[in-house]
Amino acid sequence: MDDTTLTRIAEALERMAPAAMAAPDFAVADGFVWHVDPDRLEPVTNINRVSLELLVGIDRSRDTLLENTRQFSRGLPANNALLWGARGMGKSSIVKAVHAQIRAEGLPLKIVELQREDLPSVARLLNLLRASNERFLLFCDDLSFSHDDQHYKSLKAVLDGGIEGRPENVVFYATSNRRHLMPRDMIENERSSAINPSEAVEEKVSLSDRFGLWLGFHPCSQDEYLAMIDGYCAAHGVTVDADRLRAEAIEWQATRGARSGRVAWQFFVDLAGREGVALI
Repeated sequence: MDDTTLTRIAEALERMAPAAMAAPDFAVADGFVWHVDPDRLEPVTNINRVSLELLVGIDRSRDTLLENTRQFSRGLPANNALLWGARGMGKSSIVKAVHAQIRAEGLPLKIVELQREDLPSVARLLNLLRASNERFLLFCDDLSFSHDDQHYKSLKAVLDGGIEGRPENVVFYATSNRRHLMPRDMIENERSSAINPSEAVEEKVSLSDRFGLWLGFHPCSQDEYLAMIDGYCAAHGVTVDADRLRAEAIEWQATRGARSGRVAWQFFVDLAGREGVALI
């Protein structure tokens, strides 16, 4: 076999098993997004988020998550957190807002977003973060699993860490509309068709038990919905007659058939546009 052939074989092998990526310069940004094929951490210089004080009706969850994150950023023990519950009630917003508050307090913390589809690559990401002196909040939004989904096995690497343990400088926060990360009908189907019903779903259901913090988010009241809109108006300088604002806000939520923080923000965006106020 000549040298040219050997070189071609070596190059092919390198393409099949590329060298591990070098750690990025974490000083360039406070946030990063993890991508695969190829593995890379893309910096996010302007993180999309709202101020913590604008998140109304979730005070207990806000304070609990903030204190847990503060402990972690100070190098103290802290729990992984699962934020579950009603759609549009600020689960992902509160994670990003808490990160901003921690940074405003001068404490060290980087946020790294991980997509659910990329969970199989999480071991490589953890090895990269483990080697850094920074502290990382690993964030997965809208986490859930279907009947034949095996990604939940990769998640255990984050929550339990295998024999190495979870990196001391990484904490994991996830949001989900489901308390047990899977549809209720799937749990019932597994129980009804398995030889041993309790064992059939125990592995998947117990995954949520591995989160030290469970924070529930529930539909808001009309007063809380209106308070959210008042807060947005005050923060962005939108001045509208109170009676008109209330009437239009209630009509908006009636047409949507729901009240939530997301619906409140969507109404406010429409209102600001009609009032000629730019949102920066």
